[in-house]
Amino acid sequence: MGKRREGREAAVQFLFARELHGDHSVEEQEAFWTVHNAKASVRTYAESLVSGVLAHLSELDEIIVSVVENFRIERLANVDRNILRLAVYELKHVPEVPAPVVINEAIELAKALGAGESGSFVNGILDKVSQKVRPKA
Repeated sequence: MGKRREGREAAVQFLFARELHGDHSVEEQEAFWTVHNAKASVRTYAESLVSGVLAHLSELDEIIVSVVENFRIERLANVDRNILRLAVYELKHVPEVPAPVVINEAIELAKALGAGESGSFVNGILDKVSQKVRPKA
């Protein structure tokens, strides 16, 4: 598994834990990374993604809600919600990663970490989001 994929997976796990348990103290963050046992480069990449998602959380949620019909952001499964937030952050704020790569990585994370139809659900949402935030020329 590549550094970016591992970083994305660690970022989703961190965001998931943060949402369940609230903000982490520095000690709790260190404990997460100790348990996760990530290489320094993976941790650095994951932390940059987490920082970006948290800095733009309201904006990301608004984008997701704008394409999800009849759902509030809170009703989405925690794993799916955080995978979507991460992918929307990358689509909107990390232009050097091509949209198809962002979407494919999110689908793979949803299949690995989510339930049942998570991969299909994430794919459908991100297809709509990518058309809004990265329209084809």
